[in-house]
Amino acid sequence: MRMRDTAGFTLIELLIVVAIIGIIAAIAVPGLLRARMAGNEASAIGSLRAVNSAQLAYSTSCAQGYARSLTELASPPNSGGQAFISPDLSTSPVTKSGYVITYAGGTDVPGAAASCTTAGGIPQDTYLLQADPVSVGSSGTRYFATNQTQTIFQHTATITAISSSGVPTPAAATPIK
Repeated sequence: MRMRDTAGFTLIELLIVVAIIGIIAAIAVPGLLRARMAGNEASAIGSLRAVNSAQLAYSTSCAQGYARSLTELASPPNSGGQAFISPDLSTSPVTKSGYVITYAGGTDVPGAAASCTTAGGIPQDTYLLQADPVSVGSSGTRYFATNQTQTIFQHTATITAISSSGVPTPAAATPIK
């Protein structure tokens, strides 16, 4: 009589291991998605802060106003040097890390000369920068916006305007601390 070879795993043992791996994956995936959304939101806030800093530098070194477009901020000054923002933010709208970042300039500053960048343009009196999630729920749940007041606001719906006194629309939007 032959002895049965006992080396290896039975089908039941393999199924139990696969079931345990499936349970662990089901527990881990929602946490991974939340972490990815938090990373996307942090990236959007960082992009808004970068543009705010670039606008401040532009206003103090080039003109008494703000850039007409992100393309202008991504252009180096005529006198030479580095551009005010990195090339990944040089167009509007731009999709970056699960958010669509949109820039809108205000109106021309009366009597202002063309800006000092190679892209040119008359300086603007205001600007509005919005960051909306590409897909609500998977890339982010919060909407962000900022303007020349340099305050970044957040809300669960798109922020369509921020007054010069810093009041956002919708009014329930709250500043990020």
